[in-house]
Amino acid sequence: MLAVTFNRHRIIKEISTLDIETIRNICKRLPSVTEGIKWGNDLCFMVGDKLFCVVIFDTPIQVSLKVRDEEFDEISNLDGIRPAPYVARPKWILVDNVRVFNKKKWEDYITQSYSLVKAKLSKKKIAQLK
Repeated sequence: MLAVTFNRHRIIKEISTLDIETIRNICKRLPSVTEGIKWGNDLCFMVGDKLFCVVIFDTPIQVSLKVRDEEFDEISNLDGIRPAPYVARPKWILVDNVRVFNKKKWEDYITQSYSLVKAKLSKKKIAQLK
C-alpha cells in the first residue's frame, strides 16, 4: 500500500520499494535461488551461481533478465525495454520502466529467465542445487 505524502522523493522511493519486493518475492519462490548484492548497487538473483535476474537500484529502478532468442528482437524494441548493455549478445534485456509489465508478465519473464539459465547449468551443478 502506498503511503500518501507530499514529499515526491519519498513517493518514488516507496513505489520502487514495492516493485523491488514484488520482483524479489517472484525470484525467491523459484527453487534453489540465491541472492546477493554485486557491483555495489545491484540486487542479483542466481541459480547455480549463474545470474538470471538483476535489479539495478537507480531511480527509477531497472531490471535485467534473459529472454528466449526468438523473442529478443521484438521485446528489446518495446518502449521502456532495450538490449542490456554488455550482455545483449546472450539475449538479455534491460527494463528501464518496471511498470511496462504487470505482475503476471513479471512472473512469466522472471520464471522464463530462471529456466533458460538453469537449463545451461552442468549436470554436476544441477545435482548440487538444494
